[in-house]
Amino acid sequence: MKFSENKPTKSLHLVSLGCTKNLVDSEIMLGKLRDYQIVDTPETADVIIVNTCGFIDSAKEESINTILNLHDERKKESVLVVAGCLTQRYQEELQKELPEIDIFTGVGDYDKIDILVNEKRSAFTDEVFLLNENDHRVITGSSYHAYVKLSEGCNQVCSFCAIPAFKGKLHSRTLESLVKEVKNLVANGYSDFSFVSQDSSSFLRDLNIKDGLEQLIEEVGKIEGIKTARILYLYPSTTELSLIEKIKNSPIFENYFDMPLQHISPTLLKIMKRGKGVEKLKELMKAMRDVPNSFVRSTFIVGHPGESQEDFEELCKYLEEYKFDRANVFSYSDEEGTTAFDRMDKIPQEIIDDRADILGEIISRTTQESLENEVGKTFEVYIDGESDEHEYLLSARKTSWAPDIDGEIYINDNEIFDENSQEKLKFGQVYTVRVTELVGDKLLATVIK
Repeated sequence: MKFSENKPTKSLHLVSLGCTKNLVDSEIMLGKLRDYQIVDTPETADVIIVNTCGFIDSAKEESINTILNLHDERKKESVLVVAGCLTQRYQEELQKELPEIDIFTGVGDYDKIDILVNEKRSAFTDEVFLLNENDHRVITGSSYHAYVKLSEGCNQVCSFCAIPAFKGKLHSRTLESLVKEVKNLVANGYSDFSFVSQDSSSFLRDLNIKDGLEQLIEEVGKIEGIKTARILYLYPSTTELSLIEKIKNSPIFENYFDMPLQHISPTLLKIMKRGKGVEKLKELMKAMRDVPNSFVRSTFIVGHPGESQEDFEELCKYLEEYKFDRANVFSYSDEEGTTAFDRMDKIPQEIIDDRADILGEIISRTTQESLENEVGKTFEVYIDGESDEHEYLLSARKTSWAPDIDGEIYINDNEIFDENSQEKLKFGQVYTVRVTELVGDKLLATVIK
C-alpha cells in the first residue's frame, strides 16, 4: 500500500487485538504513521505497535503473550509500543513489570501516536479520543467495507464489566461528523459499513437526544454510493421498537440485529444490572425476529455469581426456543473494580466450564439450523476473493452478515466467471447467488446474476 509519493524509509508492524472498535483505533494510528511502510514481519520492523484488549482474563492473557513474543522477535534497535485498553487499565503495573517496552499509551492518544513514536515517550491523556471526520484512517482487511465508530465510553453499569472504569462515560460523536466521515469513505470506494460502539443504541443520549441512532439511519440512507450497512452492539434498555421499525424500513441498513443479552433469567438480569424487565426484553427480541429476513445475533455469560442451576436451565430453554442465527457464550471472568467481583456467591470454575460447554452445544445446533435454512435460497453476497480452501472456490459473505464473525460462503464456479456477461467476477462487488448445499459449516453457492 502506498502512503506517500516518496518511498517510506522506515517500516511498521501493527497487531490489533480485541474488538472491531479497537480496529478503528488501530487504523487511526496507521493513518498517523502513513509515512511508514507496513510489514507483516515484526523481525524487520522499525516500529512495532500492539493495540491491546483488557476486557476479560483471556483477552488480557493474549495481549501480554503477544507483547512478550513480539519483544523476543524484534530487532535490537526497533521501538516497541503498547497501546489500548490493557495499558489504560493497568498503566502503573505494566510500566513497572515490562521495562522492555519503549512506549506506553492508553486510549486517549491514538491521534498523537506519530509524536510519541518520534519523541520515544509514553503518554496517558485523560481526555476521551473521538475520531474526527478529517482524521486519516488506513482501512485494513477490505477494499469495500469499513467500520465506523459512533462513540466512546459507556453509561451502563453492568455488574461484570470494567470498561466504563477505564474508558469513561459515553461520549458520542456528532451526527454531522459521522455523515462527513461516511461520505469521505464512499468517495474513496467504500460501499459497505458496520457502525460500532460500546452501546450503539445510546448514540447521542449523552447530548440529550434519545433517537440518535434513528437519525443516523435516516441521514446515512441519503448518502449516494452506499450499498449496505448494519449496526453492531445494541443495548436492551436503550433499544426501542421504533428503532427496529426504522431498520426494517431502511433501504440501506440490513435487517441485522446484534443485541448482547448476557442472560434471560429475571434474577440474573437484576444481579447483572441489565435494565429492562424480561417481558420487555422478549418483546424486543420477538419484534426483531418478526422482521422479514432478519438476522439475529447475541452473546451470553454463564457462571456469573448468583447464577443457580434453575437460572441456567431457563437460559438454555430460551436459546433452544428462540434459535438465534448466531450467538457466543462467554464464561464469567472475575474482573476487579466490578460489583460482581465483590460478591460472595461465586460459581466453581468446573461448573462454569460445564455450563459453557452445554450452552455452546445449543448455539452450535441453532447456528447449523440457521445455515440449513439458507439451502435453496437466492440472495446477494459480497465476493471477497479466493478462498483458503481451494483456488477454484471463491470466498463470499451474505450482504446481511457482518464481516469475519457470521460466516463464509464458498462460490463453486470453477471458471470464476459470470455466465451471463462472461466477465470475470470482481472482488468487492455484489452478486446474486443460489445456495446449493451445506458442507460442515460452509454454504456452497453458484452465481446466477
